[in-house]
Amino acid sequence: MKIGLDIMGGDYAPQATVLGAIEAYKVLSPDEHLVLIGDKPTAINILQENNFNPDHFEFVHTTEVIGMGEHPTKAVVQKPDSSISVGFQLLKDGDIDAFSSAGNTGAMLVGAMFSVKAIQGVHRPAIAAIAPKLKGGFNILLDVGANADCKPEVLVQFGILGSLFAENVYHIQNPRVALMNIGEEEEKGNILCQATYPLMKDTTLFNFVGNIEGRDLFSDECDVIVCDGFTGNVVLKLAESFYVVTLKKGFKDEFFDRFNYEQYGGSPILGVNAPVVVGHGISSPEAIKNMVLLSKNMVETGLIEKIKQAFQ
Repeated sequence: MKIGLDIMGGDYAPQATVLGAIEAYKVLSPDEHLVLIGDKPTAINILQENNFNPDHFEFVHTTEVIGMGEHPTKAVVQKPDSSISVGFQLLKDGDIDAFSSAGNTGAMLVGAMFSVKAIQGVHRPAIAAIAPKLKGGFNILLDVGANADCKPEVLVQFGILGSLFAENVYHIQNPRVALMNIGEEEEKGNILCQATYPLMKDTTLFNFVGNIEGRDLFSDECDVIVCDGFTGNVVLKLAESFYVVTLKKGFKDEFFDRFNYEQYGGSPILGVNAPVVVGHGISSPEAIKNMVLLSKNMVETGLIEKIKQAFQ
């Protein structure tokens, strides 16, 4: 297995990404290899400064970087030798089995759609994220930003994607899928939710358990929470702020510690033809390591093939 890692992506790259690659190497098996994509001489210098043998990695040297603030589509087209563009070309050609980056999220989405493309039958790929439950475990929330506006049939597909991800990568048996809404009753919500509910209620493709409200985000009412990307992004950013607030207030609690993004590494783009994971822009070495491990798990479990089968 070969996992591609963009070492130029993220606010603290390449230092944090290369150090994260070292940490990932320590827990990967001998047949799991990391391919570092980016400025090779700089990466080798960082490795040598940390007394780590560069021969443990494969390198693909690139000369360009897509910045966090750049226009995604223009950057992918105008910077063909960027670490993100080259990473997706390697993924498309089958030279790597998965690709992950803590760089420009929009560029990762565009790159995925231009290179490996959406799985046939998938209307809109989605980005998934984690919300910890009070009593242990976590909910999988999608979409969290790829699709600000959605149609009912797209939300139903998010339910399929989230259910397969929960079952195969996190081994949650018969995951319970819920629709984020402003009330539990079937008739509640905006036009989108009102139209989506009956479609989800009638489907046999996943275990639909009805509507949940925002207050249920951290409860054990379900395992997968479906919403449009606008709602999901607002919810995710609010949840992420809890961990920062507790640190600033000097408040130590095991539950809020589980809001630390480093534990989860990154968010998968579900619905494309290869494992793609997007990391947080402020990813630390620990987060980079966990992003790599999530990529590995997606390959190992054959998630992409199972999604393809579900959409045949």
